[in-house]
Amino acid sequence: MIRVCILQIEGTNCEFETCLAFARLGASAEIVHLNQLTGAVKERDRRNLADYDLLVIPGGFSAGDYVRAGAIFAARLRGSLGDEIEEFITEGKPILGICNGFQVLMELGLLPGTDDGVRAVLTTNSSAHFECRPTLIKHENRGKCIFTRGIEHGSILKMPCAHAEGRFFIANERYVQRMEDNDQIVFRYVDPDGNYASYPWNPNGSIYNIAAICNQEGNILGLMPHPERAFYSWLDSEWWRREGEGKDRGRRGKKKPSYGDGKRIFESVLDHLQAHVYM
Repeated sequence: MIRVCILQIEGTNCEFETCLAFARLGASAEIVHLNQLTGAVKERDRRNLADYDLLVIPGGFSAGDYVRAGAIFAARLRGSLGDEIEEFITEGKPILGICNGFQVLMELGLLPGTDDGVRAVLTTNSSAHFECRPTLIKHENRGKCIFTRGIEHGSILKMPCAHAEGRFFIANERYVQRMEDNDQIVFRYVDPDGNYASYPWNPNGSIYNIAAICNQEGNILGLMPHPERAFYSWLDSEWWRREGEGKDRGRRGKKKPSYGDGKRIFESVLDHLQAHVYM
């Protein structure tokens, strides 16, 4: 069975929903505190990163987002698990960073992961305040990212965002073209017509409307919107407005779950692992 480590420290707050999403798709998902991987716990509670097939850094406000969002979590990972994470990546194992987790991956330098070490940042939203709203994101990846291979190119997915520092920025925009050439741009924000648009459809002002990127190998994904908050269709704020949904729930009683777009992210990476690790 595929083993998933959802890593937590003080301030993360989306680990439970993320764990349930993987568990409901048949994976063996476990919420693991950083101290369990570093050995700062009793022997019975210790865990080894190498025993897992997938590492997830969930959303939230790790360490209160002091200094910068994700900076303290990244520093603690670098200082205590740097070698283990490097080996995890070298073995081709996937890493997913959602929202605050995306910020952690950027702070670690694992993304954008260009060949010349170019650094990018996730900085303060252009609106200068916290943005919590539904977003539409268009799948731009051409097949490199293992987290989206099960999603048709050009598909538009709906997921909520909730962040204050989500604006993707690179000082020299020619590197965006390099990322495009490397097939590292995974999702971009769009409006309901599928067009690249400014605020509020691009909730943070990210250049090139970037909502998610992967490394050059395609096994590390940073995603700003929250797929775990769109795992079921009824998590959508507009679910009750869709014709028939509300009526059917009361009349028919219990029925098969109706899934949202977020499920497709979790499903894609598990399908990849099933095919390449547990075949």
